[in-house]
Amino acid sequence: MSQLILLRHGQSLWNASNRFTGWVDVPLSERGRAEATIASCKLRNYRVQVCFTSMLMRALETAVICLTECDEICEGKIPIIKHNADDPQWHGWDQYGGDANDELPIIPSAALDERYYGNLQGLNKAETAEKFGLDKVYLWRRSFSERPPGGESLEDTMNRTLPFFKDRILAHLKSGDHVLVSAHGNSLRSIVMYLDNLAPEDIPELELKTGVPIVYEIDADGQVQSKVILND
Repeated sequence: MSQLILLRHGQSLWNASNRFTGWVDVPLSERGRAEATIASCKLRNYRVQVCFTSMLMRALETAVICLTECDEICEGKIPIIKHNADDPQWHGWDQYGGDANDELPIIPSAALDERYYGNLQGLNKAETAEKFGLDKVYLWRRSFSERPPGGESLEDTMNRTLPFFKDRILAHLKSGDHVLVSAHGNSLRSIVMYLDNLAPEDIPELELKTGVPIVYEIDADGQVQSKVILND
């Protein structure tokens, strides 16, 4: 039985100031780094063979802290970020074959990036609700198919996240690997929606807390056998 650990990144500096973040690349706050450390302690008795993250630093920071604060999680291996050789900005500058016996791959992908909030990015959420109305902003934030101005709906996010999950992440789980996915509230909501067989009308009530691991046990056919949330 494989284990899939889903981890929403720790609090970012824009989470702390109540701003729409989306694709803006904002680092973790002090509290966010502490949340990632606490998540590592909660996962001390779990093992990870491969990690997937988004391209955004708050998810990468969380993954690295989580994997390195408690060495047991990596079973003594060193986490190495694996850059995409097809990226036109790569230029081969980190060319290195690697050693699977000593290293744990961290694989970033834009498919796991947070939902794009378009024109709302950088705006204070409370002030935006005053301007456009609480009900409208609630729909933009929580519904399945409503798009914020110039941005993505959760459905749009799911349409890029789930194919990557099924093709790349599920393949590791079916082969027996334990997998950590460090990503974002909305990219992870779409994966949880799939794993838990949730309907679109269930989505507004689905909230993932920062820094709280969710652990699924997945069988060789890719089916969920159990789920536990490692809350306080």
